[in-house]
Amino acid sequence: MNDLQNKTAYITGGTKGIGYAVAEELMKAGANAVITSRSQQAAEEAAEKLNAAGHAGKALGVEADVRNLDSQQAAVSAGVEAFGSVDFVIANAGVGHFAPIQELTPEQWQETIDINLTGVFYSVKASLEQLTKHEGYLITIASLAGTNFFPKGSAYNASKFGLVGFTQAVMMDLREQGVKVSTIMPGSVATFFNGHTPNPADDWKIQPEDIGQMVVDLLKMPARTLPSKVEVRPSRPPSK
Repeated sequence: MNDLQNKTAYITGGTKGIGYAVAEELMKAGANAVITSRSQQAAEEAAEKLNAAGHAGKALGVEADVRNLDSQQAAVSAGVEAFGSVDFVIANAGVGHFAPIQELTPEQWQETIDINLTGVFYSVKASLEQLTKHEGYLITIASLAGTNFFPKGSAYNASKFGLVGFTQAVMMDLREQGVKVSTIMPGSVATFFNGHTPNPADDWKIQPEDIGQMVVDLLKMPARTLPSKVEVRPSRPPSK
C-alpha cells in the first residue's frame, strides 16, 4: 500500500491533536480524510481548515460519536459516498480520567471504557466491510499506559491495556484477509488531551505531526512487513 493517492482514511477524533495531525500528514501524501467529532460544527471547521491548506488530498468532516455504532456506520457511509471507499481506519478518539480508585466515579470509569475501548470496537465493526474489501489498514492509537500502570490510572490503564490486547487479537483475525493492523503506543504528546493546552514548554514532547508521519510510514511499509505494535516516547524527556 505504498501509494496513498486517492485512498481514504477514516479518523475518529480528528478535529485537533493527534487525529488532526494524522489527517494533515495523510492529505499531504495524497490520501483523503474523513474526520469525526461529536460536534458537526467542529468537524466541518477542521475539514475546512485542512482543505484550505491546499494539500493533495481532501477532507470531510462528519459528526459521529464513537460510543454509538449506528453513528459510526453512518460516518463511514458518508466517507464512501464522498470518496468511493474507506481504505484506512485510524481509531484515535480518546478520553482520560485520572483519580485514585477511592475517588474515581462510576461515570468516569464508564466514559473511559466506552470511548477508549468499546468505541474502537465500534470503529472496527463499522468499517470492517470496507477494510476487508480493499485490503485496508487499521491503526489504533493506544498509549504507553497500555503496558505501564501508574497511580490514579485505573480507568485509563484498563482501557489502554484492553485496547492493546484487542488490537493484537484483531490483527490475528484479519491478516488472512489482507488487512494489516497496528497499534501505536505514544508516551507524552503535546496535545489538548485532558484539558491541557499545548505551549512552548511542551517542546520536549512528541509532537502530533510526529505521530502523523508515523501513520504515513506504517501505511507505506511493504505489504510483507507488519509492525504490529509500535512504542514511541520522547527521546530526551526532562530529568526528574
